[in-house]
Amino acid sequence: MGADIKKLRVRIKSVSSTQHLTRAMGLVASSKIRKANLAMQKSLEYSNTVLETVNELASCRECQKSPYMRQGEGKLKLVVIAGDRGLAGGYNANIFRLMKGFQNAEVVAIGKRACEKYGQQIIIAEDFSYRDAALLSKQLCEEFVNGEFDRLGIVYTKYISMMSQEATVKYVLPLEKTESQKAASAIFEPDELTVLNAAVPEYVTGVLTAAVKESVASEVSARRVAMDAADKNAQEMLSQLSLEYNRARQSSITQEITEIVAGSGL
Repeated sequence: MGADIKKLRVRIKSVSSTQHLTRAMGLVASSKIRKANLAMQKSLEYSNTVLETVNELASCRECQKSPYMRQGEGKLKLVVIAGDRGLAGGYNANIFRLMKGFQNAEVVAIGKRACEKYGQQIIIAEDFSYRDAALLSKQLCEEFVNGEFDRLGIVYTKYISMMSQEATVKYVLPLEKTESQKAASAIFEPDELTVLNAAVPEYVTGVLTAAVKESVASEVSARRVAMDAADKNAQEMLSQLSLEYNRARQSSITQEITEIVAGSGL
């Protein structure tokens, strides 16, 4: 009986220590949520604005000559954005599960977990800046123009709400011809094709930045939800263990009293 009480005491201490950790991580995630969401909103606004301009240009007949309009179904290149840390529920697992459908794709990884999985140099998603995105965008656009791959996609986590995030893939290149009413009235200098070719790297930069910021916001939210759930489960477990401990302790005391009474009767 004494051994059971000791085991329960050790178990209670272990669960309590884990609860302190999950509660602290939940508080850290909470403090980051507002900043991450603000960065996500700003980057999405910029990305959408650049996309409108690119769509206007892509609707022009002259721009069909652009190398960025080259359609191909051959080699696929994916920028995979995962988390920097674990303990975020299914955040990282959902990204890697989605990637199982793209076994033959060439991968560029962003985020510590993605870099570790694909054996690449560590790039911290939370520290990924606009400048980093611009450098990567320039490289990717040059490779696409040179025919080193035919499609470019970004695998990231789409932020739906605080409680819901979804792993998805967004295809960035090649550009697709669109119908734009603004294009007929807009005047581009020196010409539409030149402006489009100059705008595409900026467009890819904007999409990359927005995808990373959205993924970071999703990771922080997922970790907050996961830590809240872990804290709740730990509290329930502590309550159950405390009940078992008190019962075992009471049983032990009762047994000792019984033995004492029996002994005094002799």
